[in-house]
Formats: sequence, C-alpha cells, structure tokens
Amino acid sequence: LQRMLSIAVEVDKSPNCSSCKIADVIFPFILNIPLRSQREAFINTMESQLLRCKLLELLFQHSCDVPTTLPLSLAKILYFLSHSSVLLQYQDETATWQRWDEMLQYLSLLLMSYQNVIVAFPLAEHLRSSLSDRMDLIIQKAKPKLQDSDNISHLDIDLNIKDFISRMQQILEQPFPLQIEERLCMLR
Repeated sequence: LQRMLSIAVEVDKSPNCSSCKIADVIFPFILNIPLRSQREAFINTMESQLLRCKLLELLFQHSCDVPTTLPLSLAKILYFLSHSSVLLQYQDETATWQRWDEMLQYLSLLLMSYQNVIVAFPLAEHLRSSLSDRMDLIIQKAKPKLQDSDNISHLDIDLNIKDFISRMQQILEQPFPLQIEERLCMLR
C-alpha cells in the first residue's frame, strides 16, 4: 500500500497536488484508527515524505481550535506546537500525557519530513516538482526555494516551546513527564 501511494504521488505532473488529494482521502481513516501503535505503523512506514507531510499537516490542522492559513513551513509547525490539542480517538484509557507525547512525536516527524522535502538530501530535493522537472533541477544544481515563513528565529522557537510547556502544565496538573521533556528537547 505504501509503495502504491508513493508511486501515485510521483507519477503525477504535480506531486504537491496529488499528495494533497491522496491525503484528503486517507485522513478520515487515520482519525478512526483506535490504537497509537497502528497509527504510528501507518505513518512511519510512508515512503513518500511529501504525502507524510500533507497527512500530518491535515492532522494538526484538525487538532487546532483556530486553523491557520500559513503554507506548510517552519512557522506553521511552530503554530501547531502552540495551538494543537489532542483529538485522536483512543481505544483504551491512555493517560493524557501519553496523548500529548504522541502529538509531539508526530510534530517531530512532520518537521523531519518537511526538511526532507525541502532541504535535507540532494536527491530528495524538489519533491514538490514532477519527476521529469526534478531531474532537470538536480542537474542544474538548483536549490529549492524556501518560503518567507521558513525564516524563524531561536527566540520564536523558545517562546513557542515555553508556551507549550506552560499549557501542558495547566492541562496535566502534575509533574512534567520526562518523556515529554525529551520530545521537546528533540523537537527544539
């Protein structure tokens, strides 16, 4: 299934558009997966980084009280950190902090996938371009264009993480779990 989804994204003239369409179809099914391990298995095995980005973006947009109109960027990922809530279904009585841990894990995965799509690997660059255009861009050694909303500062990161920590402490009303602190450190 993951290979077929990856091919479906790649063969289209506009991978960005096809990944949006496929993510729109898959998203309701992700919301109805009751076990975290099953959601993680599906999301972690996605071969298409672009499709994973779109699917996680939909998940976070769904979990925000006030969705943002920003394009997918580093600023939008920070927005998700500050404005997301936990809206996934759980089959068992999962502790609140574990639900937030899952959301932080997906946020880290979104960040890594976004970096892979935009800047990380020479052969993976230009994933938003068609396969034939991508080869030309790689041959020309053209660098992918960053968006204005990709220019974030360390202060932006620190403020959003402090805001998240404050919000978590109010929600949990207990000592901050070490696992959440580790996820925040990794995300930072």
